[in-house]
Parts: sequence; structure tokens; C-alpha cells
Amino acid sequence: MSSHKPMLRQHFSRGAALAFVAAASLSLAGCLQPLYGSLGGGGDVASRLQTIKISPIPDRLGHYLENELHFGLNGTGAPIDPKYVLKISVRESVQSPLIDTVTGYPTSGTVVVAADYTLTPLEGGDPVTKGTATVVASYDRNSQRFANIRASRDAEIRDARMLAEQIRTNLAAAFAEKG
Repeated sequence: MSSHKPMLRQHFSRGAALAFVAAASLSLAGCLQPLYGSLGGGGDVASRLQTIKISPIPDRLGHYLENELHFGLNGTGAPIDPKYVLKISVRESVQSPLIDTVTGYPTSGTVVVAADYTLTPLEGGDPVTKGTATVVASYDRNSQRFANIRASRDAEIRDARMLAEQIRTNLAAAFAEKG
């Protein structure tokens, strides 16, 4: 008879754990909302993202970022009736974390980009959201000058793609939160 008690305890504790997990899951079920689901005030996040006008972003990196955002926010190519304005300022720096001890030249580069963004209604008023997105992309350097330039530009393009994704996700979260 004493050999059955440990099995009963083990079975009971496993059952209690499953009941706890089920109860916790049910209590949290109302707290979770899909990011791209319907909004409380009508419409959905994707249709709101399509109504964002992007202010021009200067320089080459700004061009890459603006193109990625146009595609990410309104990939349909359809003309938009803007309701919001997105303003972005970009800061870029290139770092050389590794130096060849023989030649004294850097063997890699790291392009660090930070973008400050603000989304405001077109007619003015308080910002819907604002924030900073930061990304990093590395590339290898070698003795060929033009290969280094191209590798650096490719890192900028990767940074622009990652920045656009971060900003788009943050904008979608802000719309979902506000309903």
C-alpha cells in the first residue's frame, strides 16, 4: 500500500499543474490581441498603416529607408489618402572594430544607424507615437577600395530594411494599442 502513495502524489501534482496552466491560459485569453486584427473603433491596423505619408528623408540611407517604408506600409502600390505624417531623422556612423596588426588597416566595418521617428495626424495634434529604432550591420573590408564601398553600401541597405521593419512594427503596435 505504501508503494501506491508516491504514484498518487506524483499523479495529483501533475494534474494540479495541468489545471493551473489551463486556468492561467483562460485568464490571459482576453488580454492578448492579434497585432493585425480588427480594431475596436473599426477598421484594421493594415488599413491604417496604408494611410501614412512619409516625409522625405535626406541622403542615400534616407532614400533606402523611405523606399523600404513605402513598401512595408503600403505594399499595394495604390495611391493613398493620407491621414498621418511620419517624420524621420537618421544618424549613421561607421565603426572599425578589428584592425589587422600587420597592415594597420581595418578588416571589418560596422554601420550603426539610429532613426528617430514621430507619427502625427495630418491635421496636427499630439503624436500618435514616437521613438527611436537602432540597427547594426557589419561587413568585411579588404584591400580593394571599390569592394569596400559596395560592402558598406550593402550594409546600409540591410540597415534600412531592418529599420523599416522595426518602425513598421512599432507603428502597428501603437495603432493596435490605441484601437
